[in-house]
Amino acid sequence: MADALVSPDIRAGRLTADDYLENFDDLHPPLGVHEARVEADRCYFCYDAPCTIACPTSIDIPKFIRQISTGNPLGSAKTIFEQNILGGMCARVCPTETLCEEACVRNLAEDKPVAIGLLQRHATDTYFERAEKHPYERAAPTGKHVAVVGGGPAGLSCAHALARQGHDVTIFEARPKLGGLSEFGIAAYKTTNDFAQDEVDFVLSIGGISVECNKVLGRDITLEALRRDHDAVFLGMGLAGVNALRAEGEDLAGVIDAVAYIAELRQAPDLATLPIGRKVVVIGGGMTAIDIAVQAKRLGAEEVTIAYRRDREAMKASAYEQEVALTNGVVIRECLAPKRLVGEAGHVRAIELERVVADSSGRLSGTGETVTLEADQVFKAIGQTFMPDGLGGADALALDGGRIEVDADRRTSLPDVWAGGDCIEGGEDLTVAAVEDGKIAAAAIHAALGA
Repeated sequence: MADALVSPDIRAGRLTADDYLENFDDLHPPLGVHEARVEADRCYFCYDAPCTIACPTSIDIPKFIRQISTGNPLGSAKTIFEQNILGGMCARVCPTETLCEEACVRNLAEDKPVAIGLLQRHATDTYFERAEKHPYERAAPTGKHVAVVGGGPAGLSCAHALARQGHDVTIFEARPKLGGLSEFGIAAYKTTNDFAQDEVDFVLSIGGISVECNKVLGRDITLEALRRDHDAVFLGMGLAGVNALRAEGEDLAGVIDAVAYIAELRQAPDLATLPIGRKVVVIGGGMTAIDIAVQAKRLGAEEVTIAYRRDREAMKASAYEQEVALTNGVVIRECLAPKRLVGEAGHVRAIELERVVADSSGRLSGTGETVTLEADQVFKAIGQTFMPDGLGGADALALDGGRIEVDADRRTSLPDVWAGGDCIEGGEDLTVAAVEDGKIAAAAIHAALGA
């Protein structure tokens, strides 16, 4: 095989300027005023609505939709923000097809749910465009100060809820700016026009929140110091480690962490400067795998293949997201596990995958049959791991399954420390779930401070 391989074809500027603009435009264009009113009128406004029950943040969905139908989008947005201050981002990135829209009773009559996500975006976008001030005012200052580690959805949600109660909050963020995965990890065609930073500014406009960026836990700050200098601490730093393929040749050039590449793409001032291969293979089956595969295709890659070790039904990416990949020309190949990466002159040229089967308990085993795919680039999208740097050791903060152990209030084993988002045991890889974690923790912190 190696004798037949050619030099890797990785280059920037594969497309025209117009192609880049079109390929990275809004995946779902927003609804107009008339379209939103018509769609809102499809809602049955159910009592004990299953869509609200299915929403991790418990937004009163029938209420906000009724407000749209009666011409009150600003009131609709306030209904959303009351439960989810990052409702604008969640309207763009939530897997509504497996949450609120899957629970919509319209599915029974028409097999077509109310477009809840698009309606939520209509309401929140209208608020950002028209409203002159933040929807809430701070309570009287309490004199309490809370440290929030991580400026992603969990940290922002917690910080906002605490600031609203009158507490002073400092967010310590490892990156140069806030936003977390909303800013650095979401496909660019889902959040256009710098919306993530606009939403960060909206959250901070409540007042009482100061920000210190480029502060890494374990390098610039420690949990011990934060506990000493603050009345409470919330940890929402996400997952900083990257899982390894554990395959021969993983250290070859061209074998890339998908999360890091997406972050680079999200921050690139000009997409035409991003190098992409002609033949790309993505290893993984979650949302990151879909996002990097689709974006590679939209950057001009000719062949993009997702290789997943189980079948498509087991993929963490929803059926809808899989369809997005397929309609963008991505090939999804099932039941294939990476065996080794083939290189030449230090650069990956192909990947050898072994066909695997699952037994009755779901345990995978190799069949000995292999498939080799040529590849200029191989993207690793097989999950991330928690890095406990700066936490003072496992005896100081209890871990469970390699992540932070918390109770129902998101309190850790330390009485003055709470945590939420991906870094906690059982944390879901969902923006909306992280927002709820931050909200729950903030309520518990406020109660504990007794202010």
